[in-house]
Amino acid sequence: MARTYGSFSQITAPKVYKTALRLFAQYGYAAVSMRQIARDVGVQAGALYHYTPDKQTLLFTIMRDHMESLLCAWDACPKSDEPVFQLKEFIQFHLTFHLHKTDEVFVAYMELRNLTDENFSVIEELRRRYELVLEQILVRGAKAGVFHITDARVATLALIGMLKEVGTWYRPDGRLSRSEITNIYQDMAARFLRVDTSVAP
Repeated sequence: MARTYGSFSQITAPKVYKTALRLFAQYGYAAVSMRQIARDVGVQAGALYHYTPDKQTLLFTIMRDHMESLLCAWDACPKSDEPVFQLKEFIQFHLTFHLHKTDEVFVAYMELRNLTDENFSVIEELRRRYELVLEQILVRGAKAGVFHITDARVATLALIGMLKEVGTWYRPDGRLSRSEITNIYQDMAARFLRVDTSVAP
């Protein structure tokens, strides 16, 4: 891939990815052309290839950067020792991180089918690492007698799916604030897991 230098490249390269993200979220990956991305960025179509070899790389990089930033942000968060508090922290973190990234969330989940097999494997591994965070919390809680679940993996996927959907209907100017939504989802998760308040701290 051709290399670019200077402040122009530093400005244009992020704009290419930001524009691609917006267009993928608005129209879908398959419907967006490199020419359309170039037009919205404000460069000639040929110049776009200074910043990315192809459209597939744009999609993959957007998804990979999203998942890597998600994992890094979680790693940097202070964490409790008790499973019930860990669950609440995970839900709060997930919603706080994602509610202002609606385009990233939509593309990350809806465009997986358009990744090549190789790229899909990379993203799937990153997704699995994130899901494992919640799964381990559930396993610890089940062992402690706090959570009552039949299968931690299934419960993990159910909770992740529930949290993921918030981004499809949340609006900053809507009826509920982020903190109110977080409290509601924490309560729903506790009910779903049948949290034993006699055991929970």
